[in-house]
Amino acid sequence: MIHNTYLMAMSQEFEMEQSMSTVAHSHLPPARRVAAASMIGTTIEWYDYYIFGTAAVLVLNDQFFPALSPAAGTLAALATFAVAFIARPFGGIIFGHFGDKVSRKTILVWSLMLMGMSTFIVGFLPNYDAIGIWAPILLVLLRFLQGLAVGGEWGGAVLMALEHAPEKKKAFYASWTQSGVPAALVLSSTIFLLMQQMDEASFHAWGWRVPFWISALLIVVGLFIRLRITESPEFLKMKSEKREVRVPLFELIRTAWWPLILGTLTLASPNIIFYISSVYLLSYGPTHVGLNRDSVFMALIIAAFIQVFTIPMVAMLADRLGKKKIMLAGAAMVALLIYPVFWLVNTGQPMAALGAMIIALPITHATAYAVVASFIPELFQPEVRFTGSSLAYQIGGIITSAPAPFIAEYLMQSTGSSMAVATYIAVAAAVGFTAIALSRPAKKRIDRPEARASSSVTP
Repeated sequence: MIHNTYLMAMSQEFEMEQSMSTVAHSHLPPARRVAAASMIGTTIEWYDYYIFGTAAVLVLNDQFFPALSPAAGTLAALATFAVAFIARPFGGIIFGHFGDKVSRKTILVWSLMLMGMSTFIVGFLPNYDAIGIWAPILLVLLRFLQGLAVGGEWGGAVLMALEHAPEKKKAFYASWTQSGVPAALVLSSTIFLLMQQMDEASFHAWGWRVPFWISALLIVVGLFIRLRITESPEFLKMKSEKREVRVPLFELIRTAWWPLILGTLTLASPNIIFYISSVYLLSYGPTHVGLNRDSVFMALIIAAFIQVFTIPMVAMLADRLGKKKIMLAGAAMVALLIYPVFWLVNTGQPMAALGAMIIALPITHATAYAVVASFIPELFQPEVRFTGSSLAYQIGGIITSAPAPFIAEYLMQSTGSSMAVATYIAVAAAVGFTAIALSRPAKKRIDRPEARASSSVTP
């Protein structure tokens, strides 16, 4: 009953917006405004996501798991961080369901609000000394809600940019959403780097909460921008032709299970090199090579900043040469260039570490990742595109991103050689290369009245 009431309310909102769109179609905002809104919103959502991960390493173990040993407390904090990976596919299913049935835009606004509220509350959450066991319980719950929000964010953001974009510039405009990920990494890392300049007592007492409080201001900005854009034209067309399906998840499993598998595996190369570079190398450099942690941190920030601009540059090339060619080139680059990345880091020189980060992120990862936002959604028909894109991206995160730092450290401890880690990444890139090679865009529907009538499975 609650589900039906919610659908009716959102349907009314959709019908109003559809009517307005029909009357003033020529006044729809340009693709660049929608792409910019998607990028800014994605930056804010991933900023919220990343600051939790940084806090998990720096301070959450002391604040919420003090009864454990330092090592066990750190593991518990990292486990709390990992909870979001479990929640993300559920977010993709929930937000994808309504995004495919009712509204792309509305769901995108709700995902931003959920992420913002969850993050802001973490900044005020009492620690273990204040409320005991409820502190870590509430922390895990808020992290789960963050995962739900991110699960719906990526699919909605890329679809709004992609479905508003001109036919010959789809990779370019969709890639703006991808640029939001390194932009968020720069923003979150910089703020935490500044906060760590405080004396240690102040940082642990209240300084670590400031990045979470800042998210409230960012969310207000994001909502203001997202509320000013219109619904996806492709989604409006699908609704006008009554092609929405009753349960997008079931329809996806029934008709597009193979594209879902391939879409998930295409993420192996970009996801693994990103998390190896942005997470594992932060500990590998100081622990195994003797690099100063701040040097590695600054190298990461500089490389991520450059990547904000190289991602759309790669996407422009994809619009000219073809998305699939660039995706294949990106996977091949990951397999080949990961070895020089470790060779440079192993020198123990800060400038060499910066060179390694630049090879890994704005060059290699950008090539492998820039076109994902237009490549994966086009594997699915519009009526299951939100659900399919979100699930492929989020399941890909679970099986590739989440275990990457742990597998890398296990290989390093077992073999004593970083080349074993590099080979693991190269094999993963080969898996991604194969999935990309096998992938095909979903066939476009024939715009005939009889075809449209038969395509609807909604009673």
